[in-house]
Amino acid sequence: MKIKKTIFIVLVYLISFAHTSYSEEADVFVQSLINRTSKILSDNISKEQKISELEVIAKDVVDIKGISFYTLGSFVKTLDQNQQNEYTRLFEAYFLKSFSSRLADYENPEIIISSKEVVNESYTIVNSLLKGTSNRPEIKIDWRVYTKNPDNPLIRDLIIEGLSLARTQKEEFESVLNSNNGDINALFKILEEYSKN
Repeated sequence: MKIKKTIFIVLVYLISFAHTSYSEEADVFVQSLINRTSKILSDNISKEQKISELEVIAKDVVDIKGISFYTLGSFVKTLDQNQQNEYTRLFEAYFLKSFSSRLADYENPEIIISSKEVVNESYTIVNSLLKGTSNRPEIKIDWRVYTKNPDNPLIRDLIIEGLSLARTQKEEFESVLNSNNGDINALFKILEEYSKN
């Protein structure tokens, strides 16, 4: 009986430790990302250099491919392999430009992590606050971190003031496809034009 009780206690401890480690890892991961990004935005370099360095970070910490398929929704099942490859290529260029060019305009952003929630072993939500300035209000930012591989956590979504960026993007893409009878080439054209401008 003592042996069974001991095993039970050890199992409870290990489960608790596993949940804590996922949570802490996601927390540290987001803090590290914030620190890296803040340093670039605070550096006395050109906007073009900032964009280039932010794109490197995005490729490293964001699950761009996962987001690309999520934002395409059920339409992804209608694509052949060549179309999937082309979509992945175009979406990455679109995402990197959108991400880096918008972020590059921020100066000295101060983001404070306030809490975190382990949803399951695959996802942790890290809650943070972008402090307000005279030019912008305080903004609540939640980071959806994919933690299935604890050694390689990735950002899957940002929820800004309760609005999911991935879901918003998915709705925009669905609108384009629905208004063009599901023609993926119409979306390809928009993504390519945006990336070139």
